[in-house]
Amino acid sequence: MEILDYAFMQRALLAAVLVGITAPAVGIYLVQRRQALMGDGIGHVAMTGVGLGFLLSTSPVWMATAVSVLGAVLMELIRWYGRTRGDIALAMLFYGGMAGGVMFINLAPGGSNANLTSYLFGSLSTVSESDVTAICLLAAFVVLVTLGLRRQLFAVSQDEEFARVTGLPVRALNLLTAVTAAVTVTVAMRVVGLLLVSALMVVPVAAAQQLSRSFAATFAIAVAIGVSVTIGGTVTSYYQDVPPGATIVLLTIGAFIALTALATPLARRRARAAAAAQAAGDPAECAIPATRGERTDVGV
Repeated sequence: MEILDYAFMQRALLAAVLVGITAPAVGIYLVQRRQALMGDGIGHVAMTGVGLGFLLSTSPVWMATAVSVLGAVLMELIRWYGRTRGDIALAMLFYGGMAGGVMFINLAPGGSNANLTSYLFGSLSTVSESDVTAICLLAAFVVLVTLGLRRQLFAVSQDEEFARVTGLPVRALNLLTAVTAAVTVTVAMRVVGLLLVSALMVVPVAAAQQLSRSFAATFAIAVAIGVSVTIGGTVTSYYQDVPPGATIVLLTIGAFIALTALATPLARRRARAAAAAQAAGDPAECAIPATRGERTDVGV
């Protein structure tokens, strides 16, 4: 294929695959915790790290990782202790992070709006070898956490009080989820962009929930959707010369709409079959049908 003849596209496609895996893998826990917009907030904070990276002439990816992890920890602390003023503190954290990033980038030698735009909305040509190395290492961490601790993270995401009673370290697991989400944001920012990464963490999960109530099946379908749209968006961006982040997000939303349209008649047929079985007095067939938008709330 012609597209694979170029080194920058090889790097971009590898990064896209890793983003497609990691974003839904973390997003499924955020959706369960009703924190769908957490990735968006972390993206704002990560901008300060990008700006510091340019200002200090260090890797923007690693600096963004450090700052976004710190921001994610602060978000969790605010969630625990913020109470009535928590929303104000979070707003200041989000907007302060974005403002800090813009300021640092403009103060950095050679800073420009072009640099800022590539991190906000993604860029294929700017994914360097060092970026790919960082993305691979960070993606490995995300996959290890989301798969290795899936039972514990699922339990905490579903019911914190029950998880605490069973002896799970709820606060530590909540912090780990926040840190993993922060790492995922920095993995995705070179391809999708900081302002759009939250959509890739949430929408594939919502789309997968249209077809399955099982956690394992939803996880697998969401990752499959994530990989498909990131590769499709990257290839489309190359051939049509359109922004990769926006293309990927639009494809993701398109997948959600298509799966919703497919799931609606299936749900109606299941409901009619269950009603008919109940009328016939067959308890084995009287399963509760899955409905659109229903949370994935069965076991791992």
